[in-house]
Amino acid sequence: MRDFHATLQAISALRRHLPIHMYDACVRTTGAGPSLVLVPGMDGTGKLFYRQVRSLARRHRVATYTLREAATMEDLVTDLADVIRTVAPDRRATVVGESFGGAVALSFALAHPEPLERLVILNSFPRFLPQYRLRLAAWVLAAIPFPWQAMTAVRRLTASRLHSRYTHAREIRRFLVLTARTTRVGYLQRLRILRDYDVRHRLGEIRAPTLFLASDRDHLVPSVDQARYMAARIPGATVRVLEGHGHICLIAPNIDLGQILQEWTGRYS
Repeated sequence: MRDFHATLQAISALRRHLPIHMYDACVRTTGAGPSLVLVPGMDGTGKLFYRQVRSLARRHRVATYTLREAATMEDLVTDLADVIRTVAPDRRATVVGESFGGAVALSFALAHPEPLERLVILNSFPRFLPQYRLRLAAWVLAAIPFPWQAMTAVRRLTASRLHSRYTHAREIRRFLVLTARTTRVGYLQRLRILRDYDVRHRLGEIRAPTLFLASDRDHLVPSVDQARYMAARIPGATVRVLEGHGHICLIAPNIDLGQILQEWTGRYS
C-alpha cells in the first residue's frame, strides 16, 4: 500500500505541469468547421466517443484526446486548454464533457472562460455525492491486491446497470476492450480528484451557452436531478433528458450527438 502511494506521488511529481507535447495526449482530429473538443470520462482514453465522432465531424473539427494519469484537476484543466490551443485555429472551441469529463469541463469553464464557445455536459455533476462511495472505491482499488485485469470482469457484470437498454451486445464487447486500457493509477487518481471537486457555489459564474444532457436511467449518477440543479444556476442553460438511457449512452445506436447539438445551436441562429 505504501509503495503504491509512493509510486503514484513520484509519477505525479515527474509529470505534473508538463506541456501537452510532453505526455502522450493522443490528440486526434477529424472534420472541418468550428472546433469541438471531447473530454473523456473515468476511462480517460477518449476512445469511447467512437460512435459520435463521425456525426459531429459533419459540422465541426472534432478533437479527442487522452487524459493524463497522475494529475490534479488543475493539470487536467491546463491540458484541456493546451488541446484547444493545439487544434483550434481561433483558439476557441465547444467543449463536451462526459461524466468525469464533465467535471473537468465545468472546472475549465470557470478557469478559462475566454476560449469556451459552448459547453455541453453529459451525465455529470457539480459535486459527486455521496462521498463515501468514492472513499470506498478508492480504498478497494488501493488496498486489495487483485489483478487490474479483473476490472474487465467487473465491468461485464455491471453492464446492465451502466449501459442503455438499446446498446447492442457487440458495442458492450467493444466497450470492454477499450476500457481495458485504463490503468489502476489513472482510475485511482481520478477518484481522488472527485473527493475534492466541488463547483456548486460557482456555477453562476459560467456565461457560455450551456447544454446539460442527462440519462433518465442512470444508476451511477442522478443525472437528471444534477442537470436541473446546475441549469437552474447557470444563466440560459438548457436541459435535455435522454429517455431510456443509462450512464454510458454514447455507444447506443439511437444517440446522435451531432444532431442534438445541431438542434440546440439552431435555437441561437
